[in-house]
Amino acid sequence: MRNASLILVIVSLFLTYDSDAQMHLPGNNGRASDTSYYYIHTGCKMKLPVLVVLYASPPGDTHYQVIRRKHVESIPVVDTRKPLLVVHGNITYDGYYQSNADTPYLERDIYQHTLQTVLDITIKDQYPLHLAFSTSKGNSRLFRNITGINFQYTSQDFKNMLMAKARGWDAGKLKQKIALDQLRQKLDYDWNDINKLKAWFNSPAQIQRMVEAKEREYQLRLNDSLAELSKLGKRPSLDIPLDVLNEKLSLKDSLAIRFRKEYEEKKKLLDSLQLAFAAGEQLYQKKEKAYSARKGSLMDALQYSRDNKELSDNLEALNLPDSILPKGYRTMLAVRSVGLGRTMVDYSELTAKNISIMGVQAELNPSWYLAFATGAVDYRFRDFIVNENRTRQYLNMVRVGKGLKEGNHVILSYYFGQKQVYNFNTTPPVGGNIATPDYKIMGLSLEGRYQLNKHNYLVGEVAKSSLPYYARTAHGEGLGSSMVGFNDHSNEAYALSTFSFIPSTATRINGMYKRMGANFQSFSLYATGSVQDAWMVQVTQPFFKQQLTLTGAVRQNVYTSVFENSSYRSNTVFKSIQATFRRKKWPVLSIGYFPSSQLMKLSEDRYMENLYYTLVATGSYFYQYRGISMNTIFSGTRFYNHQTDSNFVYFNSTNLLLNQTVFLGKFTLNGGVSSATTTDYAVYGADGNVQYKVLKWLELGGGLKYNYQTVFELRQTGYSANARVNIPKVGEVTVMGDKGFVPSVNKQLVPNKTGRLTYTRIF
Repeated sequence: MRNASLILVIVSLFLTYDSDAQMHLPGNNGRASDTSYYYIHTGCKMKLPVLVVLYASPPGDTHYQVIRRKHVESIPVVDTRKPLLVVHGNITYDGYYQSNADTPYLERDIYQHTLQTVLDITIKDQYPLHLAFSTSKGNSRLFRNITGINFQYTSQDFKNMLMAKARGWDAGKLKQKIALDQLRQKLDYDWNDINKLKAWFNSPAQIQRMVEAKEREYQLRLNDSLAELSKLGKRPSLDIPLDVLNEKLSLKDSLAIRFRKEYEEKKKLLDSLQLAFAAGEQLYQKKEKAYSARKGSLMDALQYSRDNKELSDNLEALNLPDSILPKGYRTMLAVRSVGLGRTMVDYSELTAKNISIMGVQAELNPSWYLAFATGAVDYRFRDFIVNENRTRQYLNMVRVGKGLKEGNHVILSYYFGQKQVYNFNTTPPVGGNIATPDYKIMGLSLEGRYQLNKHNYLVGEVAKSSLPYYARTAHGEGLGSSMVGFNDHSNEAYALSTFSFIPSTATRINGMYKRMGANFQSFSLYATGSVQDAWMVQVTQPFFKQQLTLTGAVRQNVYTSVFENSSYRSNTVFKSIQATFRRKKWPVLSIGYFPSSQLMKLSEDRYMENLYYTLVATGSYFYQYRGISMNTIFSGTRFYNHQTDSNFVYFNSTNLLLNQTVFLGKFTLNGGVSSATTTDYAVYGADGNVQYKVLKWLELGGGLKYNYQTVFELRQTGYSANARVNIPKVGEVTVMGDKGFVPSVNKQLVPNKTGRLTYTRIF
């Protein structure tokens, strides 16, 4: 037992206990080594640690009393310079073929080719731009061949980029975050050192070494005292100074004294590390709290600022670095939008609303307001595809004002250009001849917005335009003089809109009233020749903690279209209502009753748009059954129209559809049944298809369909097939073929074959 303890004491003097401590080995020329050990049982409840060298410390480091950490390789320096341009986007080609058109237009063997690309461009990782190009060409006599390009900047894209950077604030790009991470890392290292020192003090080996050292010192003191007693005849004393005791110790005994020194030095080191750690932890908590508060302020500024000016002021107060807030951010936020090429002009109710032009438009709103637009008119989006021979039209507009567009403001607009008048029936003869049309127009508008309170505001607008060419001819007035003639009120218009929100019930109420004189002209109005009144009221009300939402609206004369007769004035009040129910783990249910429209071509230059009511109800439920994901959809549609309203074969019909989808790993199974019943006959159908993901880059699918039409006793079978191939670094190619059925003029369903080839590349 004594020999084993002596061996343990001697060996322990050369070893530290844990694997990350600094070691000194004989013959190592003072170089420290990081080591570990394993235990050998020596009997008498003792274990002997045997040294295992892991790796050496850097030469010259001889401070054995300091607990060392493992050497960490330095991280290579990363180039943080931002590239000038970063471009992401996609390019798509779509080729489509249809053997029969399923509309009142009778055409066969229609094809259409569409090529488009969308590019998101970022300059120096700070300034977002958007570029889009699209061209479409086909052989249809009814649909236009369209080519357009758009280059655009919007302040909303800029805010979205700021929001993305704010969410990624913890990525370590801010100086404050880097310093905070460095402090946290230092505290982790200090805590690791403290635990290592505590483990050293509490280890059985060190406790045993301390006991044996004290026993040896006591024995030496006792021996010297007994020797003195025998010489002097005095009482023995154990209070021998440590320096005197060291002189009396042999080399073997001096190792015990060295251990005592090492023990005391490490105890002082532990105390100093604990004090430094407590102070560092307190500093870290203080900085982390300030950093979190600053990040929260940034998110609040981006999400809850009422307008761009308020957002700019809040961002400036945060004193953010350039990595988050780039130079010129106030200007970027003040520029609401800039568009080149095919762009949209959406200014006001009585001037230009949702007008597509090929030209340029810009809108600035720091605290004052300035906007302008100029270009060739491409008609409203609603009438975008119809291929007609129309007079070339162009728009020019300038708007100036005071205030922010989302807040209180007053804006004066002046517009001029050329716009075709759809009022051929009222063109007066001049000297027995039809007057040469002069489609030039101009007008003035004054718009104001007043914020009543946080949740309610009003928007009002008054406008006056030049008279139509036939009215100017009758009065002998010029274009400008007819606009400023205040004795004639037939070329005036008025609009008022209200927006309200009731927080206690979460109710939203919107209303609009508009009155336009018989001779008023603008780019938002097509039909002229009669006084027109239009109004609309819409209410949205949630129930049961936002689970059920009801939306109801009544409107009159709101549907304005180029296809309406020029003297058309409707007194019909259209009603619509919709209810949607959403609850977690429940089916999503929706029902709506609203007006629908159908466009018909009557002759080469005449079109008719029919309005009728439609009742639609749908239910969708995504769920799992025995670990298998499924989705069930039910839909019912009721058309409240008449055969005289359109050539639609399902006039005044009820359509029902039930569809079931099952997801089985690489397989997706889909099947459905349908019925369409009218007063004359019924059509019943069933279909099913399967999709199989063969490989990560290959997917195949196909299916069958069956139709049965009563009265005519028609039984028809169709099919569908598709394939998708994703080629790395090339793109995705999708091929689809389908044989279905569409209505014909004799009420019978006829086969309709369609095909589609699509190529998409995302980069």
